[in-house]
Amino acid sequence: MRITAETVADGIREQLFAVSDIPGVLWTPADSSGPRPLVLIGHGGGQHKRGWEVVSRAFPYVTACGFAVAAIDAPGTGDRPEHPEIRRLVALIDEQEAAGEPFGPALTALYETVAAQLIPDWQATLDALQKLDSVGDSQPVGYYGLSAAGESGIRLVAAEPRITAAVLGLVACDWLLDAAARITIPVEYLLQWDDEGNPRDSVMRLFDALGSAEKTLHANRGGHFRIPPFEIDSSIRFFARHLGHAGVPSSL
Repeated sequence: MRITAETVADGIREQLFAVSDIPGVLWTPADSSGPRPLVLIGHGGGQHKRGWEVVSRAFPYVTACGFAVAAIDAPGTGDRPEHPEIRRLVALIDEQEAAGEPFGPALTALYETVAAQLIPDWQATLDALQKLDSVGDSQPVGYYGLSAAGESGIRLVAAEPRITAAVLGLVACDWLLDAAARITIPVEYLLQWDDEGNPRDSVMRLFDALGSAEKTLHANRGGHFRIPPFEIDSSIRFFARHLGHAGVPSSL
């Protein structure tokens, strides 16, 4: 891991880093040292590691719980080079949407293309982060990801045993049912009742498929981008309960 830039503001240290060719960012408390629980945050489609939906979660996790929080750019986004196949598939999906046509296999191909690179990228990043004194390899790890980051997040959580709690949702993909069944850790799952692209019945079918003994479905009125702000507070309580605060064991 190479630290490429570092700033401190409002009690939070922000470090931009690169793991091989994977660009990322790590936030930690500015006035603390030593290992602490880590939360990985995925970003939505077409967004990036320092987008609003990432920062709005990361900063409260650092200040309220003392967590370390990390995000990376998905293939073809942020500081990563353009990905020709992803660009082609996104253009095709946009054309189908404009014509009122179903996405068909293009959407599945897009997710498969992203996941084929993103899941190993997350695992390599986690390897590197756990070697840092500010994170360590003895602390629990959580994952937060909605929408496109929920799709890849289900794949990641199913494949990565170091992740012990996850907030997921805003995704309804039948091809994820088998991966969801392999997830056994605590999950908080978000559903927007009027989500234009994710029918509630399909979202609930995916939630039902989760193999977790502890799983909670949070359903709120509104469209895909109308998640109530209080869901951030709920995720703080969820991660504090399952990961503990810095220096304080979790309740598990």
